[in-house]
Amino acid sequence: MTTKISLSEWVPGLDDSATLAEAYAKMPGDDAGVVPWYVRLLENPASHVALPGAIDLFGHDCIHILLGRGTLSQDEAFVLGVTMGTARRLQRWQQKLFGFAAQNFYRGPWRLSPGDRLLFDMAVEFAKHQRIKPLNEVPWRELRDEPLGRIREKVGIRTADLIKFYETERAIWPDSKASQRLPVEVRWDE
Repeated sequence: MTTKISLSEWVPGLDDSATLAEAYAKMPGDDAGVVPWYVRLLENPASHVALPGAIDLFGHDCIHILLGRGTLSQDEAFVLGVTMGTARRLQRWQQKLFGFAAQNFYRGPWRLSPGDRLLFDMAVEFAKHQRIKPLNEVPWRELRDEPLGRIREKVGIRTADLIKFYETERAIWPDSKASQRLPVEVRWDE
C-alpha cells in the first residue's frame, strides 16, 4: 500500500516519457476552493482584473509538472514567473504590480518572500529569452495523453536550459528546500 505524499513534499522531476495525465494523477492537490480571493483576482482568467498569464488551476498545475517544480513558495515564484513571462501582453508595470501584491498582500503559502520575488523576476526574464509559447494559451486538457517531453518540445521548453537555470538558482539559494530538490538532470520515473 502506497501512502500519498503531501503537496509540499511533491516534486514531479523532468521525466520525458510519462504522459501529462500520468504525471497529473500523481500530484496531490487541494480543491480550487482553497485559493483565496486575492489570488483569484490577479491570477484567474475569469477575473476582470487578471494580469497577463492568468490561467486556471488545472493549467497552472500542468505547468508545475512541465517545469519539474514542486509547490513550495520558491517553486510557485518560478512557475508564476515563467507563466507571466510567456504571456503576450505582459508589461513591466504589470510584472512589478504582481510582485508587489504577492510579497505584500498575499498571505500564507501564497505570499512571496523577497527572495521568491527576485526568483519570480528572474523567471519572467528567463521565459522571455527562451521564447516559450504563451503557457496560459496551451490547451492543456487536449494534451493529457501526450508524453511530457513532446509537450515541452511543442511549447518551446528546453530541458537543458531549465537545468542550467536551476543550477544558478541552487547557487543563489543553496540552503532552501526547493533548491535542494531541483532536478539536476532528466530523471526517468521509477
